[in-house]
Amino acid sequence: MRQPVFEIVIIGGGIAGLAAAAGLRGPGRSITILEQSSQHREIGAAISLQQNASSILAKWGLSDILRRYKGSRDHGFRVYNAQGERVREIPLSRDAPDADRVVYHRVDLLDALKEAALSPDSERPGPPAKLRLSSRTVSCDCAAGSVTLEDGTVITGDLVIAADGIHSNLRKCVTGTHTEATPTGISAYRIVVPTETLKQDPDITNAFDPAETWTSMVMGFDRRVIMGPCREGSLFSVVALVPDEHMHETSTAKSWTTQGSLEHLLESFDVFAPWLKSIFKSSPSLGLWQLRDLDPLPTWTKGRVILIGDAAHAMLPTMGQGASQSIEDAEALQAFFDDVLHKPTAEEVGDRLRETFMCRYERASLIQAYSRQQAQPATTQNGKSVTLDPVQFQEYSCKYKGAREWAAQRAVC
Repeated sequence: MRQPVFEIVIIGGGIAGLAAAAGLRGPGRSITILEQSSQHREIGAAISLQQNASSILAKWGLSDILRRYKGSRDHGFRVYNAQGERVREIPLSRDAPDADRVVYHRVDLLDALKEAALSPDSERPGPPAKLRLSSRTVSCDCAAGSVTLEDGTVITGDLVIAADGIHSNLRKCVTGTHTEATPTGISAYRIVVPTETLKQDPDITNAFDPAETWTSMVMGFDRRVIMGPCREGSLFSVVALVPDEHMHETSTAKSWTTQGSLEHLLESFDVFAPWLKSIFKSSPSLGLWQLRDLDPLPTWTKGRVILIGDAAHAMLPTMGQGASQSIEDAEALQAFFDDVLHKPTAEEVGDRLRETFMCRYERASLIQAYSRQQAQPATTQNGKSVTLDPVQFQEYSCKYKGAREWAAQRAVC
């Protein structure tokens, strides 16, 4: 007689959802990813995976897949003042192979994770996940593990993973209250420009080498720019953060595809180094969106359902940990369900989801708070000041060895 299959339903086909699908693949499991978009396409932008996430994907045997998608391996951070002078350099340690900080074009990282989750390649464990497009989830019965789509279809799983992003529809089902992502008082301009274009401008190259694989931060007057190469150095990505009260245009957009004004961006950085403004002027297009994040939720799990990624702990991009924390969530699920070789009961699923939540909550919440602190001074989280400096933060965030080891260490402390 054929054994019953462990049915896993994942809401959202972004980085968190695809990483969870890749990590949970295994014999006797059926994984369905429900993605609301009709084409599953990503915007052109850069995204970083820190060492904590790179080491997880290497442990899963994905290094060869990732290498095909042309990430840029980062050497560390360089900090510049508003005058364009370098004031600090923080090299990244290279303690372990395949544990680099790597900057990807977002499309490339999504395609790599999609291959890991959906490819029928026999080297990947278990059957491939199934991706179902145009499947917007509107509600969920957490006890039953059933989700209802916009067209009325009901899909049931033994485990339901809500990876439906910062504007999650399932968050209320889990927490019992409607929680909107909160505007942080900061807006971000996003630029991606061919590196070769920047190398033709002597104003830029006389002060700054855009081809060097370092993440550069220009900071001053409560504004900051985070930038560096991606796609093996062929593209250069820039994010410029401006407090809303110092914006010269209105930003209420939730979408990364909203157009921004170069003229107004230059006004916001008027007193900054000329070479930085030359980088802005080189851009073929300019995106603008209002940054939002979440306060820590009371829980991420209820019944057979767990929130992960931005649905659980959306954070600012100031420390580049958003995608990496999503991958840590996926690894925690993989770790706590790795020995489930049968169709689990509701009690088994609930117990393991509580373990996953307890393992992840404190760490993700602290990284949320630190990312806020870096955007605006004097941030507290749950009444506690966050006091890590950037070097301490790198130690804390990047030398993570996985959920099981983390949980064991916390139990000893």
